[in-house]
Parts: sequence; structure tokens; C-alpha cells
Amino acid sequence: MKIESITLHVISMPLKKPFVTHLQTVKDREGIIVEVRDSDGMCGLGEGVAFSTPWYTEETVNTSFHMLKDVLIPLMNSKPFHHPEEIGKRFEAVRGNAMAKAALEMALWDLYARQQGEPLWNMIGGTRKEILAGAVVGSGTLKEMVAQTEDLVKDGYQRIKLKISPGKDVGIVRELRSHFPNLSLLADANSAYTLEDITKLQALDEFDLEMIEQPLGVDDLIEHSLLQKEINTPICLDESIVTPHDMKSAIHLNSCGVVNIKLGRVGGYTSALEIYRLCRENGIKVWCGGMIEFGVSRAHNLALSTLEGFSIPGDISSSSKYWEEDIITSPIVVRNGVANRLEGAGIGVELNRARLKEVTLYKETLSSH
Repeated sequence: MKIESITLHVISMPLKKPFVTHLQTVKDREGIIVEVRDSDGMCGLGEGVAFSTPWYTEETVNTSFHMLKDVLIPLMNSKPFHHPEEIGKRFEAVRGNAMAKAALEMALWDLYARQQGEPLWNMIGGTRKEILAGAVVGSGTLKEMVAQTEDLVKDGYQRIKLKISPGKDVGIVRELRSHFPNLSLLADANSAYTLEDITKLQALDEFDLEMIEQPLGVDDLIEHSLLQKEINTPICLDESIVTPHDMKSAIHLNSCGVVNIKLGRVGGYTSALEIYRLCRENGIKVWCGGMIEFGVSRAHNLALSTLEGFSIPGDISSSSKYWEEDIITSPIVVRNGVANRLEGAGIGVELNRARLKEVTLYKETLSSH
């Protein structure tokens, strides 16, 4: 693969509604759009999904930009390569910084697929024509959360995620379950609990949740293993799984029954596909998580979710859920709880250049020579 230039766009867009967790309230979403261009002018797209502050992981938009410009792009350019997987492996020489790595590696996968004239989902072995979509209900009063859920169910979403934390858990889940007795519900704790809260977490067992996501520490596997022995609800790991090695450790320890795979969190496709393989071989369910993305990362999520094992609805919501206008020419659309895979070459979307320019805070183009 001969790369001519890489352009980094730092962008910011206001969310339609603030995204609230016990850790952070996000009103404006910053991110990095990566364009990788070859000598023929063909362009691959990636997206850096770190937040402005380090509340989800230690990475931020600013640290990702530094890593891309000063470390990862020079490392990519250090010697020739033929396939994006080679760059995924090359980046293993750099500790951490998974979201910065993913942003560039995703763009290379998109470019590679476009060069072959094939959809990216086909190149990674995807087969699903329809991707099951779930959605997140934000914090608010119980009445507001029920109303949000009703709207999402009317829109056809097949799985609803509830954000929970100590003191805002059993009552919320009980209320939602009473209104929606047959709906697939999962609770996402974003590491709000400790092992001292086992009885609170056991109390959730009666509500037939699909899973409870990341109840304990962000880098923990051992305590999740202990907790899983004490509760019936399957544990889903999110922040704890960053590398294939983490996944192997979680398997050895029986730390979870489900894994949320996010391309940004695990460093891109090379790592994600290995984690996916390990889960499939060991009977662990997987689904694709979201990061309040713009359209580029959303299209990558669709490609990943075409893999056969992604049988649980993922965070694949319509572009219109978060944005008045997305940065891609054909916004992602969910109808009746389903998004169709994109049939074009690569990730199947193009940038809306006018919209991108409107929301760009800073732009820099780097030569690969």
C-alpha cells in the first residue's frame, strides 16, 4: 500500500441531547476524522473516538492527535507494507493509545477495501445482511426514561441499555421491566460498583436482564470472575478488554459471558478480529458497542457487525439520534430495529465535505514521504 498523504480533521458537533453517565455529561462531541490518501487519489476513512477528557479511558482528543502525528504515522511510514494487518501488528510496539491506533488502522482497512473494489465487511468475512440495533436510554426521571424507552421501542429498537449506578439501579430496572416485560434490557454500570455491592447486583437477577456491563473496575478481570460466581445475570466486559491477551485472561478466569467489542477501545480491526475469534471459540457472546460516534466510525461498526457472531443488538443507532446533520453524505438509518449493511466499496460512505468544514476546529495534512 503506497500512501501519499494523511489528513487529520479535529471536529466538534453538539449533541441533540446531553449524554449523561455517573462519570461525565457530554454536550459537545469532539473527535478526529482521519483521511488516508493513496497515489491515485483514493481515500480511506477512520475516526478517533477518544473524548475531550479522559473519563472513559485515559486517551483524549489531544493525546490521540499527538500520537497520530508524532508517533503512529511516522511508524506506519517507517517501512513498506502490503496489508492493514501489518500496521496493526506494527503498532504493538507502542504501549496503549488504542483509539489513536484504531483511527489510522481503520482508515487503512477502508482504503485497502476500496482499492480492491470490495465492501470492507466482505474482506473481514462478514455475512449478515441486516445488523440488529440497540439504543441507550439516558438518565432522567423514571417517567422520562419510560417515555424515552417507549419512543425507541416504537422506532423498532430491539434492545435497550440502561445506565445504572449505586442508588440508581434496582428502582430504575424494576420500573422499566414492569412497563416492558418482554423487552431485551441490559444495564451498563461503567465501573460504578465494587465487590461490596454484591447484594445490590444480586438484586438485579430477578429482572431477567440480558447482561450487566462492566459493573466493576475498568481494568479488572479477577473481581469480575468472583462476581460472576455470585450472580445469575451474565457479565459483559467492556473497558476491561483492550487486547487479545486480556480476552485470553478473561476466558481463563471465567470473568464474563459476553464481550462488547469496540474498534476504538481495542485498537482497530486486527485486534478486534482476534478477540472475536477467541470469543467464538469459547462460547462467549459478542456485540458491537458505540462511542457516540460520527458517521465514519458508525459505518465501520456496521461492517464489523456483519460478522456472524454479532447476534446481540449493538449500539448501531441512526445518525439522527445524536446529530442534526452527520458528516457523511448518506446518514446511517435504522428502521424497525435493523440497519442494512452498506454495499459500496470500503465502508460504503463518503464525507459530506461542506458539513465537515462547518464543524472542523483544526485540520492538518501530513505527507507520507
